[in-house]
Amino acid sequence: MMMNTTLAQLRTLKLDGLATGLEDQLVQPGMAAMSFEERVALLVDREVHCRNDRKLLRLLKNAHLKYAQAAIEDIDARSGRGIDRREVMSLALGDWVSAGHSVLITGPTGAGKSWLACALAQHACRRGYSALYQRVPRLQEELRIRHGSGAFGKWLLQLAKTDVLVLDDWGMGAIDSTTRSDLLEVIDDRATNKATIITSQLPVDHWHAWIGDATIADAILDRIMQRHHRFNLTGDSLRTERPTANKKEQTIDPS
Repeated sequence: MMMNTTLAQLRTLKLDGLATGLEDQLVQPGMAAMSFEERVALLVDREVHCRNDRKLLRLLKNAHLKYAQAAIEDIDARSGRGIDRREVMSLALGDWVSAGHSVLITGPTGAGKSWLACALAQHACRRGYSALYQRVPRLQEELRIRHGSGAFGKWLLQLAKTDVLVLDDWGMGAIDSTTRSDLLEVIDDRATNKATIITSQLPVDHWHAWIGDATIADAILDRIMQRHHRFNLTGDSLRTERPTANKKEQTIDPS
């Protein structure tokens, strides 16, 4: 009865990992041979892991990544794709997030730009950083709505606090003067202290012309290019469906 009360109190205090660890210890025969300090150490370790798991789930949920399961360990670095696995791993395991670096990923449609961006953001979440995915073509309408509702300022502050911002499909479609100014505000708030990942079909040399206004373009690109890492993906589209042996087998009549 006392143990049931203790377990209930632990869960009331939101110490679910510790409570589960204690329940496991009660049914494990070898625990009686361990010292009190050893058992406490195991319980604390269980609680720490449980909290880390909950934090990761929360960070990934709030990130809204297009490819939530993308992981740098699964990178396709075949010849001809323009990806150096060692370079990606060195970046992912480095201090680019805390140092507020930009990552620029360019290449043709279907080359895996969005996937790589999400993989880097997902790894940042695994290291305890916050992230947020945004498609630039949709961002223009979202900004218009936020300005109309008076929520733009609050949203801008939220972005400024986000450790990794993914701006996908940069340069796809024309932007108006309001969006240009808003993008400058977003980039300016992040310059030198927050990381930004940008993916684009346009080569970086064409970004100035896409932004349109020379003064704003100079300001945006100056902040993005201060400290950046660049990946230029190549090769055929990964979205092209290729026939597999399993599909061919399915067309054969077993009889």
